[in-house]
Amino acid sequence: MQGFEDAMQIQREQLERFREFMGPQVSAPEFEKRQSEPTITFSNPAAEQFFVDGTSIPDVNFDAGPSWAGLMPISGDPNETRKLFFWFWPTQVAENGDKLIFWTNGGPGCSSLEGFIQENGPISWSWGQSEPTPNPFSWTRVAHGLWVEQPVGTGFSQGTPNITNDDELAAELTGFLEQFLEVFSELKGKDFFLTGESYAGFYVPYIANFIYEHPGSVDLNLKGIWIADPSLSYGVVQQEIPALRFAQANKNVFPFNSSFWDELQEISDSCGYTDYLDKFVTFPPAGQLPFPAGVVPGTLGQVSPNCRIHSPIQRAVGVINPVFDVYRVTDTFPNLCNVLGFPRSTQKFIYFNRTDVQDAIHAPHIEWSSCADQNVYGNVFLAGNGRDQSIPSMLSIFPNVIEKSERTVVVHGLADFILIAEGTRIAIQNMTWNGAQGFQTPIENETFTVQNFGVFGNQHIERGLTYVEFYFSGHMTPQFVPWAAFNTISYLVGLQDSPST
Repeated sequence: MQGFEDAMQIQREQLERFREFMGPQVSAPEFEKRQSEPTITFSNPAAEQFFVDGTSIPDVNFDAGPSWAGLMPISGDPNETRKLFFWFWPTQVAENGDKLIFWTNGGPGCSSLEGFIQENGPISWSWGQSEPTPNPFSWTRVAHGLWVEQPVGTGFSQGTPNITNDDELAAELTGFLEQFLEVFSELKGKDFFLTGESYAGFYVPYIANFIYEHPGSVDLNLKGIWIADPSLSYGVVQQEIPALRFAQANKNVFPFNSSFWDELQEISDSCGYTDYLDKFVTFPPAGQLPFPAGVVPGTLGQVSPNCRIHSPIQRAVGVINPVFDVYRVTDTFPNLCNVLGFPRSTQKFIYFNRTDVQDAIHAPHIEWSSCADQNVYGNVFLAGNGRDQSIPSMLSIFPNVIEKSERTVVVHGLADFILIAEGTRIAIQNMTWNGAQGFQTPIENETFTVQNFGVFGNQHIERGLTYVEFYFSGHMTPQFVPWAAFNTISYLVGLQDSPST
């Protein structure tokens, strides 16, 4: 049994190293001690109605410290019915009180409270946790944090959705920020960073571009953006082209029989996907990257039905593994409990659906869900039948955002199948910014490191754009590799000279 004993000893050593890395910051008493001295206070009496007592948040068995939450209108019109729900948390480190990070989830129409409680907020209640715990990698360690459920129609936010594109979404969000800063005026003039994941690849660049193109629209000093596993281009780019290569590289969790592999290969060959990355994704690019043969002529990235390969792969693996998770392909049984019910859950209750939770954070008594079951881009009576009419950001306004920002960071989990990292590489190599197209030199492997953890992925920085890929991570990078994501957000706000430490 020597081999078994050796394995157990190694396991004990790994646990000890992990505890050493996490340090005393994981204990609730230490967390409460850090919260005892507020790093910011607000003089406007209107702020008091939003105050959340850190000892009164249901099921949180430690003092989480002061925060402010509630509904804020998107304009100063006294008859305004559209309101966004926010939760603001002051930084835990007074020296970082000159910075404010905004976070949004994607969807479109998915709640930023998911990001707050399972990714990067000071309270962590992730998949499989029996109760919430302090988050040692909370982004409030590097800045004040503002989580906002947006656009209208998302989460607790109120009103009738009436936008049709992301310029209108940005105007809506900017209006909210104006009203927010009137109440929390001590935040005016702070260095400002826009962050988010998934469909925030549309949201965040468009919001940033709107702020840059409308100087003075909001009294904050926008410095840069951070987006994870983002929607940046067309589905053919970020799903179809790289899908088969992704599955082949992860055969241990895509265990198909040879006949199905042959079917997939035939689709890939005939639709122009097989050699696309090798032929066109070069450093530097040879020119604008073409659509593959599978795209319907005259359309903007629309794939013909016989060239769909991503969804057949997803359906087939879901038969083999009933708890297959497109957000992190390495997940298998057991199906972990999840207090938010997304992307799947065996929970009998949803945390933010409880009235005691809603009362604690000044939320309306409504049926809350992680992602809206309504169109947040209007409805069928509006242009576009309720779909976002914006051009993907890397084909439109993203270059302007890079050029006007001090730092722009894109990160991607390498175990994400809903949006695939190699598709993000295609999108970057097809974008022109700061005088050149794409990265001019290759993305080198094993170039992203995390202190005490070793090599953790790949990174590349050129002309104001930073791109990082994470090993072990699926779609929600601050949830799956919080220590790695924390390094990149520290870099964004200027606390590190490189994402790697």
